[in-house]
Amino acid sequence: METAIVLGTFDGLHAGHRAVIGAAEGYYTVAITFALPPKAFLGGSSELLMLPEDKEQGLRKLGVSEIMTLDFKAVSNLSEEEFFGFIKKKYSPALIACGFNYRFGKGAKGDAQTLMALCNENKIAFRCIQSVGGDDPVSSSALRAMIANGEVDKANSQIFGGFGFTAPVLHGDSRGKIFGFPTANQEFPEKLVKPKFGVYKSKIIIDGIEYESITNLGVRPTYMTDFIGAETYIAGFDGEIYGKPATLKLLEFVRCEEKFSSCEALESAVKADIKSVLGIEL
Repeated sequence: METAIVLGTFDGLHAGHRAVIGAAEGYYTVAITFALPPKAFLGGSSELLMLPEDKEQGLRKLGVSEIMTLDFKAVSNLSEEEFFGFIKKKYSPALIACGFNYRFGKGAKGDAQTLMALCNENKIAFRCIQSVGGDDPVSSSALRAMIANGEVDKANSQIFGGFGFTAPVLHGDSRGKIFGFPTANQEFPEKLVKPKFGVYKSKIIIDGIEYESITNLGVRPTYMTDFIGAETYIAGFDGEIYGKPATLKLLEFVRCEEKFSSCEALESAVKADIKSVLGIEL
């Protein structure tokens, strides 16, 4: 089977990324990517839409056979011709595909037109995917902005698998258990884009089983923490999960995080949220 190379950071695996990968259908597909967006090394944001392990899993599900994650610093000084030569020598591709805004080479001087010319010179088929989404083109940066604004429902329609993360369940202060509604506590990964702090409708997957849930994400201003955490009430779950990995997906923003004047006020607000979002009276 002939080899095709798909190029991109692929953060979020949105519709544009999936179109690039789809252009290589029928080939042994190799994704050449970076752990972080190249802009992160040039003074831009390093926050991600998905953790590296979730991106790799998503690429595999979309039909990618092999993934090469490049060290940006190791290749950033290569000229366009040197970068192209590296790809050609290693994989001898029959096809190379990228998005319309793909840049490569020292100083990001190379673009899709440069890549097309190099492919033509070397008799390699080339496919460039144009902007996806019409008047409102999808992009990873736009999706990060949506999440930061609490628009996770809108972002989830584009992010492959939806926005979320997998992390172990931590021992909390057991305040929820005292109130009669125990919660699962997780530390929010530093690498991910920070959602707007507040209460979210969510779902959580434990041991392969999906549960409806509601999550407070933030620093808990009433009982301040020194890290960003996710505190999740799980509908219909009663089990011991401390130390277990759980996959949390944020579905819809409900309200902003608040600082309450008393323990009783906090308890009342949480019960109201659970009733409103999950229809459960506690």
